[in-house]
Amino acid sequence: MTAKRWVRGDVSRAGGAGAGARVLLTGVGKERVAQLEYSEFQSAMLDEGKRRRKAAKIIAVLEHFHGPLSGLTVGDVGCSAGFIADELARAGAKHTLGVDIDVPGLRRAADRFGERVAFVCGDGTALPFPDGSVDVLVFNHIYEHVVDPDAVVAEMRRVLSDDGVLYLGLGNRLGIMEPHYKLPFLSYLPPALADRYVRAFGRADHYYERFRTRRGLRRMLRAFHVWDYTLPVLATPTRFAGGELFPGPLGALVRAVLSRTPREVLRLLLPLVPTYLWVATKTPRRPAGPALPQPPERVRPL
Repeated sequence: MTAKRWVRGDVSRAGGAGAGARVLLTGVGKERVAQLEYSEFQSAMLDEGKRRRKAAKIIAVLEHFHGPLSGLTVGDVGCSAGFIADELARAGAKHTLGVDIDVPGLRRAADRFGERVAFVCGDGTALPFPDGSVDVLVFNHIYEHVVDPDAVVAEMRRVLSDDGVLYLGLGNRLGIMEPHYKLPFLSYLPPALADRYVRAFGRADHYYERFRTRRGLRRMLRAFHVWDYTLPVLATPTRFAGGELFPGPLGALVRAVLSRTPREVLRLLLPLVPTYLWVATKTPRRPAGPALPQPPERVRPL
């Protein structure tokens, strides 16, 4: 692993982080200045219960596709306060890495989980890891926040081992309710109109997130072999710890609809699903886990 410098003092002065915590600093671009303190204005990143539930879903999908994480080198790109990275470490990873440019989030993470996870402050377009050195990467609802998601995806492919696995949680531009600002159809709008929309409702001064459609996401991952776990997780949430997607009675309704809807019809609805759960590999692989009522399917590349 290459790095510019290790620092202790900066970490210990922020957010009550302990003097033993370490954050690795690498080059960070200027295009996303607000994201240097993302967890300070997005309280969801500090919702420990919700973040750990998301981690349980991610781990369940990874274990179904790949098998146990024990003995592997695992990284969370866009880790913020580190809850998902901590769960990956607890799942048995031999080495766990957390990468972000959210400095306050990283300091909190290093303070709490620094004994189990190495946290790196760095840009996803220049990951400070050697080629082929990481077995599993998690990239969960991050791409819409970065300046050049294609460059980040290419960089993750570089550091992933030949038989490695990349988990992706991907928001869909055609999802009706925008997930960050809770405004319907916000992601449909061109940037100038989206800026006016968020200002009119007092959500923010500027809407910088840039979502892609399913077609655009397929193009972004064209160098990978991709499996879609969206419908399997929705259809069998207990198997994948996915109850947080549609909790309570709504979840029961969703499962009932999925169980009665022909697969061909569900495929037609996929372009409008708000979130995709995909697993990508550099070389052709198939899920290692048992058969499911709604099995994962290959995503055709563009």
